[in-house]
Amino acid sequence: MDTDSPFECRWGILATGWIATVFTKDLLLPPRARGVSDITHTVAAAASSSSLSRAQEFLSSVNAPATAVAYDSYTALVTDPRVDVVYVATPHSHHFANCLLALQAEKHVVCEKPFTVNASQLEILIRVARGKKRFLMEAVWTRFFPLAREVGRIVREGTIGEVRRVNAELNLCQHPEVTYADGNHRMVNPDLAGGALLDLGLYPLTWVFMTLYHTLPPFEKPTSAPAVIGTISRFEATGVDAENVVVLTFPRSIGVASSGIRVASDPQTAIRICGTKGEIQVQHPAYRPESYTLIKDGEATRKEFPIPGGGHGMFWEADEAARAIRDGKLECNECPVEESLLLMKAMDKVRLDNGFRYPEAIEKTDY
Repeated sequence: MDTDSPFECRWGILATGWIATVFTKDLLLPPRARGVSDITHTVAAAASSSSLSRAQEFLSSVNAPATAVAYDSYTALVTDPRVDVVYVATPHSHHFANCLLALQAEKHVVCEKPFTVNASQLEILIRVARGKKRFLMEAVWTRFFPLAREVGRIVREGTIGEVRRVNAELNLCQHPEVTYADGNHRMVNPDLAGGALLDLGLYPLTWVFMTLYHTLPPFEKPTSAPAVIGTISRFEATGVDAENVVVLTFPRSIGVASSGIRVASDPQTAIRICGTKGEIQVQHPAYRPESYTLIKDGEATRKEFPIPGGGHGMFWEADEAARAIRDGKLECNECPVEESLLLMKAMDKVRLDNGFRYPEAIEKTDY
């Protein structure tokens, strides 16, 4: 093998909706446009559960290579020997079954967030992935942004002192009664695991964990999950949560994560990371910020992070997944399954405390 050649990661795209389109278009952008030369990506196949023509149209719309194969079943996709890793882009409600299908076919898996509907499902996926010795990662793309990495470095180096509080939010400022009037959209449909918490709330929760947990050396990390309390308000038409506030108490710090469909966000600040010597303010939106401001000693310093190469920013997570697969790793340092599980347990706790459970068909673990 030529060690100077970039590692080629061959992807199978499971589902053909909007998020799959955004991810795949990013995947096929030239890596050198973002300063990457050690890996490259190709789309080997894509599958739609509805029709072969849908998969064919998807491959055409993203300008996939002529060698990419269209399938009309997910089983056909995950058994294609030319596919190294499966990107799962179905609605939340189907992530568990689809990831399990790919893992049992001995494929590596990158799954859109949230990983599953509940922690019990994720525990099964982790156990199967480790048993099969396959890479498994939740596609929380924000974790891989150069901005997020720099913010993590600033926190670790103690530039703003000890971080004692993080406030993070993500809101849509929509009228769900109008925007989702028929109740079928994944944002509000309980049969698709809809609601603000799983769809939006994961991002504020991710910022809390990135700054109050992920940045700590292993020997300083808490030995148990943070204490979690939370409250929700409902979208009356379908019963899913429309707004939520989650408070996470760590041994020496507190995180407050909130999200909502109806309410508005501060257009300038999505995240406030408050330390004993200063703070970092991260620009809205929490999932795709392009600047932060460091405030210290009475001075505010803003730094911009434009996304290169005309992309959306999803290529960074794909790059790290490819490197991990190349190096024989079973998970990614930036987004370890342990933290995905802690986040899922936190969301489970909020739903349990507020009597919010999805239909048994998507909460179950006996696929």
